[in-house]
Amino acid sequence: MAQHSQFSLLKTRRFLPFFLTQASGALNDNIFKNALAVLIAFQGSQLAGLNTDQVINLSAGLFILPFFLFSAMVGQFADKLEKSLQIRRIKMLEIIIMLIAALGFYLENTALLLIVLFMLGLQSTLFSPIKFSLMPQVLKTEELVGGNGLVETGTFVSILLGTALGAYFIGLPEIGTWIITAFCLIIAVAGYLASRFIPHLPATAPELKINWNPVSETWRILVKLAENRTLLNSVLGMSWFWFFGATVLVQIPSYTINILGGASSVTAGILTMFIIGISTGSLLCHKLSGGRVEIGLVPMGAIGMTLFGVDLFFASPAAPLGVNLALNAFLSIPSVWRILFDMIMLGVFGGFFIVPLFALVQDRSPPERRARIIAANSIVNALFMVIAAITALVLLGNGFTIPHLFLITAILNALVSIYIFCLVPEFTLRFMAWIGTNLIYKLRVRGLENIPAEGPALLVCNHISYMDPPILGGAVPRPVVFVMYHRIFKNPLLSWMFRSARAIPIASSKEDPELLERAFERIDEMLEKGEVVGIFPEGRLTPDGSIQPFRPGVERILARRQVPVVPIAICGLWGSLFSRQDQGLKKRPRKLLKKIHLVIGEPVAPELANSTYLQQQVQALHDSVEAEVNDQS
Repeated sequence: MAQHSQFSLLKTRRFLPFFLTQASGALNDNIFKNALAVLIAFQGSQLAGLNTDQVINLSAGLFILPFFLFSAMVGQFADKLEKSLQIRRIKMLEIIIMLIAALGFYLENTALLLIVLFMLGLQSTLFSPIKFSLMPQVLKTEELVGGNGLVETGTFVSILLGTALGAYFIGLPEIGTWIITAFCLIIAVAGYLASRFIPHLPATAPELKINWNPVSETWRILVKLAENRTLLNSVLGMSWFWFFGATVLVQIPSYTINILGGASSVTAGILTMFIIGISTGSLLCHKLSGGRVEIGLVPMGAIGMTLFGVDLFFASPAAPLGVNLALNAFLSIPSVWRILFDMIMLGVFGGFFIVPLFALVQDRSPPERRARIIAANSIVNALFMVIAAITALVLLGNGFTIPHLFLITAILNALVSIYIFCLVPEFTLRFMAWIGTNLIYKLRVRGLENIPAEGPALLVCNHISYMDPPILGGAVPRPVVFVMYHRIFKNPLLSWMFRSARAIPIASSKEDPELLERAFERIDEMLEKGEVVGIFPEGRLTPDGSIQPFRPGVERILARRQVPVVPIAICGLWGSLFSRQDQGLKKRPRKLLKKIHLVIGEPVAPELANSTYLQQQVQALHDSVEAEVNDQS
């Protein structure tokens, strides 16, 4: 499958204006938040009897609060109304908020500035469901991972710039607040102008009746989310990422000063390493996933987050390396490079973790409820960030150090990930398939657009090696339920995996007629539920590399239920590690990283799909690839 650079999206009107609009909003949020935090900290601001630390924590809570209060409500509007007009109105609101911020700075009124912070949180709440639900409307499925990678990169770069600029501007004597006011107003206006170029995005649920009760609507949307286990656990996975990320990001300043002995420049350097890492990981997802929504990267991300989180604990010094070390002095210490590397890799694997989950939720959510599902995700994300803050507060208040907090979070990451992946084995199975098809073979896929986006389908494929099911299952974007020989299904070492994958064991009528009948009943149940079922009609591995006669099971399946049949050919696996070539006493070395091809033909109508015709279709696909390979060589 030909891959286009994800950066080409930045040349299109359907993506670039949206990208600039969301990046400008994230930049403004972080400039103002960090400037206000510094202002409160250094001016010793008090409010209603609260001390400086309490006011800072209050400000963090005020920004998150709207996500709890209004996400369910705005999710309804995002589904019901046209999105580009909503975005322009939200950006106009941002300009008004910045004008109020100017008044707050002029009056030096902390209470008014905290109200502004709450309003910025509200504006982010209004934008979030629209931002992520519109992407499947403007991007193709194969562009979702790349688009999400760009959005995540833009967001985290905005966080980095906002953090640096907010702290720098507010520190300028006399003119700091005026510069922040002018800068934020310019960014807000620029974001509004960019939003005017976002194309018309039709409502996905125009008939939706708005529920004006935020409590009941929040409960209803969470219940709806729980009905789809894959979506629910994807949302929980994303929320856990924000627990993990918030824990790391919030502690970096204190970690730098109290554990490493660095100055503010070191804080900026470590924060930059983390954000460079997460931006790199987010952008790499497009290449590593082959342009598909590849959730096999999620377990790899979880493994890396745990490993480098644990190593960060062991890399942290027992005593500060100095007092108020400048960045150049800090970098001259050899041991700190391990810490910087850990920070980068935490970010990289964090990108592998979060980007495919976002793309999965966007891809699997029903279009008419997508914004409300994203709104539910915002609610759960906010809850997890609050829990992260409380957890850090409790642990650090009971004798634990920040490195201990990193260690505990890394171990929790492993436990949470194992729990999620056990509940939804598709993550683990796709990870194993990704490993097999990227580290053992060089896979080329063609014709993915021929897989029906929804509804039942029957995939028929030639059978060359034991790796055929994971290769096919890893390439097809939808979960595939495979039919397999019962003796392999019962293998003591692999049976757990086959059961987790919902594989259907089958036997011949001579071996076990009852099992055969149950297999056809199970296939029909899966198709009735709208699942994709994969079969290998040859019934066994090819003994000589050629396609063997197809057995008549296809007709029996279609006699029960008329579904489209998709012919598929796997080419190049003959002679590979798991094929039956040279199975005598003398075996030739099997070639790793062998180039293989998966070619998916156009769906065949059920009334035309018989064993003979389907074998001809698969053979034709196979021969076309063989001819192409021979021409190239």
